[in-house]
Amino acid sequence: MAYDDQRPPAAVLFDALGADYEKAFAHAPAHLAALEWLAERLPPAARVLDVGSGTGRPTAAVLVAAGHSVLGVDISPVMVELAARQVPEAEFRHADIRELPLDADVFDGVCVFFSLLQMTRAEQSAVLARLAGALKPGGHLVLATVPADVEDVEVVFMGRPVRATSFAEEGVTAVVEAAGLTVLSRHQHTFTPDHPAAGPEPHLFLHCRRD
Repeated sequence: MAYDDQRPPAAVLFDALGADYEKAFAHAPAHLAALEWLAERLPPAARVLDVGSGTGRPTAAVLVAAGHSVLGVDISPVMVELAARQVPEAEFRHADIRELPLDADVFDGVCVFFSLLQMTRAEQSAVLARLAGALKPGGHLVLATVPADVEDVEVVFMGRPVRATSFAEEGVTAVVEAAGLTVLSRHQHTFTPDHPAAGPEPHLFLHCRRD
């Protein structure tokens, strides 16, 4: 069995993309706006969990620059190595968020930027429920996804085939609310990554709070 066959598909994909992913997505205006929204609501020296932390930029870099403590979790060891080098002020762990133990009521904020799309719908629902429980009451979560009513379909992402699962906008909202979060606002955008093999993508951002 090849080594790649033993790793989760998301790890294979993002190990291969590496720094190219940051170049393609790091300056997305809606992503930066969601970070600004979150930062405005965090208490001083907040503790933030970044799920699918990638190269550490922009999410962890923006938050640590604002004085917050960031734990980044990513399934790709290549991404974790890049992030640790680029944002040494944050902590990064190579782990699968589906399996990582999370204490209750410990984070002031949680970021989930496009990190659920290679999970099943049941896994996405379970992860969001665990993330909601890890938030302190009154804490905030920002989530970004590609809104589409699809399950385990093959798409081409930055020139590479990948299988993806998602929900349409109302479905995403329902899953987030079922996890115990209040959706404060929803924003849809179209973004074209800075990559020769990329085309326009619909993006949905949810700004949420644990009440």
